[in-house]
Amino acid sequence: MTGREELEKKFRDHGFHDFKWADPRRFVVAEWVRMKCRFGCPEYGRAACCPPAVPPVEDCRRFFREYRRAAVFHFEKTVKAPQDRFAWTRRVNGRLLALEREVFLDGWEKAFLLFLDSCNFCRKCSGRRETCKLPKSARPTPEAMAVDVFATVRRLGFPIRVLADTSQTMNRYAFLMIR
Repeated sequence: MTGREELEKKFRDHGFHDFKWADPRRFVVAEWVRMKCRFGCPEYGRAACCPPAVPPVEDCRRFFREYRRAAVFHFEKTVKAPQDRFAWTRRVNGRLLALEREVFLDGWEKAFLLFLDSCNFCRKCSGRRETCKLPKSARPTPEAMAVDVFATVRRLGFPIRVLADTSQTMNRYAFLMIR
């Protein structure tokens, strides 16, 4: 079995069946994404894995250029109210972290996960990496790393659109950087 086949088996063994391979050097990294965080997200400045507690956009670009392979995982979910997504994403992010650890322990030393939603393992985030209660588990989202998820996943043929209300199905994405 090739390394790719072994990884794909591992993904499926963890219950992740909807994924595609991507070259992280082709991710769309853009300043506008950071501006949306800064001027549109209530977690800006309040979460240890969100801007401004993450690298500047240019550092994010350099980070992605260090990789040649990533798995992009697709998740669909409908919720009754926006805040209902947090319990679901907390569970999924926990399962993804277990996968990241297993991939790492299997010799893929560059394995690094980008969550499908904000890190919300703690009820109250300290807001700073230095005082994070779970620094080994906390991860940024692709958006926190300035990835234009809309453009990036469309390039892969995945569905995504802006939702007008919670009756619509969300398409969420996690990225597992591998090498």
